[in-house]
Amino acid sequence: MTDVRHDWRRDEVEALFEAPMNDLLFRAQAVHRRHHAANEVQVSTLLSIKTGGCPEDCKYCPQSVHYDTGLDAHSLLPLEDVVTAATRARDAGATRFCMGAAWRSPTNSQTSKVAELVRAVKDIGGMETCVTLGMLTGDQAGELAAAGLDYYNHNLDTSPEYYGEIITSRNYQDRLDTLSHVREAGIHVCCGGIVGMGESRADRAELLRQLANLPQHPESVPINNLVQVDGTPLSGTPRLSPLELARCIAVARILMPVSVVRLSAGRTDLSEEAQALCFMAGASSIFCGDQLLTTPNPAFDDDMAMFDGLGLVPQPASAS
Repeated sequence: MTDVRHDWRRDEVEALFEAPMNDLLFRAQAVHRRHHAANEVQVSTLLSIKTGGCPEDCKYCPQSVHYDTGLDAHSLLPLEDVVTAATRARDAGATRFCMGAAWRSPTNSQTSKVAELVRAVKDIGGMETCVTLGMLTGDQAGELAAAGLDYYNHNLDTSPEYYGEIITSRNYQDRLDTLSHVREAGIHVCCGGIVGMGESRADRAELLRQLANLPQHPESVPINNLVQVDGTPLSGTPRLSPLELARCIAVARILMPVSVVRLSAGRTDLSEEAQALCFMAGASSIFCGDQLLTTPNPAFDDDMAMFDGLGLVPQPASAS
């Protein structure tokens, strides 16, 4: 009997969040080992290829034009700079190179320029590609697929009920429509959310239920712990407990057994012990490198030292 479901009820997911921590971790680790190598972690690198100037009003984002965060904005990076960064990432051990552009939705011309970047990174060899550009049309998704794009990231961010408290410049269906375009183009989906934005546990449960009840589970599920940036409306929000973050990881692992669950943004606020708990809960992917778009991230050497202490190894490129 398969443990992959798309019909999770709200009460079932909320019950997982209420389970004793030891029971939850045991179940999540058992599910993890049925579908994934127990001690391998997929390593990705994320580069901001176009920074700032986004018209969206996402309350967590320093790249929004609505907030004064002192961000050093820049237009789309030259191809040569992206290739250099991708080569450096591959040589450091990354098996996926992710590129992010601060757009609400790219124009067709901008999409074509990103497609050129995707082809250039694919030509390097040894890495998968992922981009996040905002909302896409079906034709734009098709162009990126033709360029060889492996993954498209487009997060749901939070529950439908809490969504309007965080973003008003697009709605939940807009996000779902983009995910559908990406799926129809044959691109793998990277879709997760952000926790620690002042939402309730019920909202966290509903975010994960929305992801798990999609017609096809996202191949990659990033769980981001809010990085608070001065000047954004969410700066000063009470921080989420590392134990609650681990619960989110564990529930995501149980709901979406085959998906790769990524312990994503916010790791600089976590101790090695807290990160170890998240790996026990079923996380099997991280971003390496000292920058995630515009927010800090642990240095690559620090992550490799943590892996060594925990007995973890980077997932080989051939298996990513």
